[in-house]
Amino acid sequence: MKRIYLTLALLVGLALFTQAQNRVLVEAESFDNIGGWVIDQQSFDVLYSSYLMAHGMGRPVENATTTVDFSSAGEYHVWVRTKDWAPFPTGPGAFTLAINGAPLQTTFGVSGMAEWDWYYGGTVQMDAGENSLEVEDLTGFNGRFDAIYFSTDKDDAPTNDNEALLAFRKELLNLTDGPEDVGKFDLVVVGGGMAGTCAAISGARMGLKVALIQNRPVLGGNNSSEIRVHLMGRVDQNHYPKLGRIVRELDNGDPGNGNPDAARYGDERKLQIVRSEPNISLHLNTHVYEVEMEDNTIKAVIGRDIATNQEYRFEGVYFSDCTGDGTLGFLAGAEYRMGRESREQTGESLAPENPDDFTLGTSNLWASLEREAPSDFPETPWAIQFSDEYHIDDHKADWQWETGFGNFHTIYEAEQIRDHNLRAIYGNWSYLKNEKADKYSHHELAWVAYIGGKRESRRLMGDHVLTQMDIQDGIMYPDGSVTATWTIDLHFPDAKNSQYFKGEEFFAATKHIKVQPYTIPYRCLYSRNIDNLYMAGRNISTTHVAFGSTRVMRTCGMMGEAVGYAAFVARKNNASPREVYTMHLNEFMDIIESPVTIYNLPTLPQN
Repeated sequence: MKRIYLTLALLVGLALFTQAQNRVLVEAESFDNIGGWVIDQQSFDVLYSSYLMAHGMGRPVENATTTVDFSSAGEYHVWVRTKDWAPFPTGPGAFTLAINGAPLQTTFGVSGMAEWDWYYGGTVQMDAGENSLEVEDLTGFNGRFDAIYFSTDKDDAPTNDNEALLAFRKELLNLTDGPEDVGKFDLVVVGGGMAGTCAAISGARMGLKVALIQNRPVLGGNNSSEIRVHLMGRVDQNHYPKLGRIVRELDNGDPGNGNPDAARYGDERKLQIVRSEPNISLHLNTHVYEVEMEDNTIKAVIGRDIATNQEYRFEGVYFSDCTGDGTLGFLAGAEYRMGRESREQTGESLAPENPDDFTLGTSNLWASLEREAPSDFPETPWAIQFSDEYHIDDHKADWQWETGFGNFHTIYEAEQIRDHNLRAIYGNWSYLKNEKADKYSHHELAWVAYIGGKRESRRLMGDHVLTQMDIQDGIMYPDGSVTATWTIDLHFPDAKNSQYFKGEEFFAATKHIKVQPYTIPYRCLYSRNIDNLYMAGRNISTTHVAFGSTRVMRTCGMMGEAVGYAAFVARKNNASPREVYTMHLNEFMDIIESPVTIYNLPTLPQN
């Protein structure tokens, strides 16, 4: 058995600490009370950790506090792992640390250095027993910290190598004994967006024992209140119109993009539906970052709680990668593509002449509301600068607020992408508030997403790779199962935005190429080289051009429904995902034609 690790970004949560000899590590995400700070796990694939961030939209947030027990009193050196996320020459993310009520002299987050590092805070006298820590945000502009470290040795500053730091964290957090076994499941679904949630529900309703693992506190992914993208695509236009029932259950209507009313996105509705399913074991706030493999088969996945850092092991017969980033497939060694294929490779007229790393970008939506009283907003010299010549004159964002386009790596530079979006949002809003006060004096920022809404990253390769020709010719394959109706919608930088911010674009344009409803083959929904891996969502087996049509969330939800039904057929017949196509296709297609929603219909094999 081999274990495969992915370099993931440490997520921030409540304060969990450990002590080894005269060393104490306090993880930011494990603070007892995070106050107004938020836990950000989006860069776990880089940092192997979460961190805390002061997302106050320009207003300082409530202090984060915790207590830590020291086994012995004495003088300790203290370091804080942080960064200056927008140096100009120093950025806005200033914060201070007080220990037992006494603030350190150092102001953190304004070093002028954009990389994560351990910053020395001096020496402190710690008491034996309980000591208090309090972190105060000074600006409300996204200051952040990953961990606080105490040592009696001044030369004992921790490493910045992320993989070595992962081992260091595990040692000091007492995680070296291995993860807690959760159990064995028929289907383990990693990713709780629309695709993953629908996959879990459809499999569970067919009698499968399902684990649904999501690395945020809510379900829905891009359709959650954390990101606020409305559902697109149709569920009633295909040869199998009953596929999509579960999507409709989860659909909370159309609040549009970036609606300031969080309730309009139906987080609680989604959670209630999943929690009502007796066959689903739901695990929120859990980021999968390791897999156990036997030959070409996934045996188990390891996830870490983004707040407590507790690790869990999920064993399964089948697995479904619904992460969007293709994280599980990547960990398992699944074949994948990322970026654009060439016209010669695919034969597609819409493909570029040469292959490249271009991907659609990530959006951070925002909205303002008009208030009775006027309000101000500070100048933001560290943000992107706007002028009368170029600014975006609107009170809220729509999908066009987008960064990526090959200028940033959508997975390994997710933090930089989000921060670039924030610099654009805050810079433009500062311009509107200060230079167009006659129009915006009574408007106030009501909501800004700090979780990025991704569009494109890895695409896992299946036995069929959907192409532009499949879509435009409307080819009906024998395993055609999931309807898609969205245009071929491939974003690119807005021309005027490129003129002013070449190479740093944050505003998109598109050209919609209309298509007739077509059907995605089942063979796009399982891996060609990992024997028990399904996928559903924007990471299925397509070319970059075809992905432009398949990526919208109602379509992705139907993919999830199909995966749940396919996993049932596979489990019932002790078959692989491929053998569902080669040996049991009629049985699968019968379910697609008239989805069954009665629990435990046949007797399934025992674990």
